[in-house]
Amino acid sequence: MAEPKTKRGQIRRAKILAAAETVMGDQGFSAASIAEITRLADTALGTFYVYFTSKEQVFRELVLEMGRITRAIVGEAISDAPDRLSAERAGLEAFLRFVAERPQLYRIVEEARFVDPEAYRDYFWHFGQAYTLGLREAQKRGEISAGDPEVRAYALMGISKALGDRYVLWEETPDIERVVEEAHKMICHGLAP
Repeated sequence: MAEPKTKRGQIRRAKILAAAETVMGDQGFSAASIAEITRLADTALGTFYVYFTSKEQVFRELVLEMGRITRAIVGEAISDAPDRLSAERAGLEAFLRFVAERPQLYRIVEEARFVDPEAYRDYFWHFGQAYTLGLREAQKRGEISAGDPEVRAYALMGISKALGDRYVLWEETPDIERVVEEAHKMICHGLAP
C-alpha cells in the first residue's frame, strides 16, 4: 500500500504503528489482534485496512522501522568518534539505550526470526553491510588489527544483541554504563592493532 499523502493520514498511520508496536511487543505476534491495535490507536477497525493489508504487513513495517531507527541512532552516535574503537563504544551505548527506550520494538525484531524470517535476515543483513564497511575502512586506516571485517561485524552485532537481552530486557533498572564499559574493554583487547 502507498504511503498516506495527507498529514492527517500520516499521523493516523503512525498511531496505528505505535499501537501495533506496543501490542505486538507486549503480547507477541500470534496473540496480538488488529482489534486490540486499533482500540489502542483510537481508530476504527476498518481504518486499519486503509493503511495496512494485514497484521503481517504491520509487523514487517515495524521490523523495517527498527532497522531504520537503529542504523540512524548508531550512525549519529559514532559520527563524531575520533577512531573505530571509540565508535564501537559509542555505538554499543546508543544501541543499548535505544533498546531500553523501545523494548517492544526490540522484541518484535527478535520474534521476526519465526514470524517473518526474510524481514529478520534483511534487518541484520543491512546492518551487517554497513558495519562491515566501517570495519574495513578502520583496518585500512590502521585503527584495528587485520581480520575478516564481515565475521567481526556479525560477532560485534551478536555481542550487542546478547547484552541487550541480558542487561536491558531482563533487568528492571539496567546499568548500561557498566555493561558498555566492560564490553568495550573486551572489544578493545580483541580489536586493538
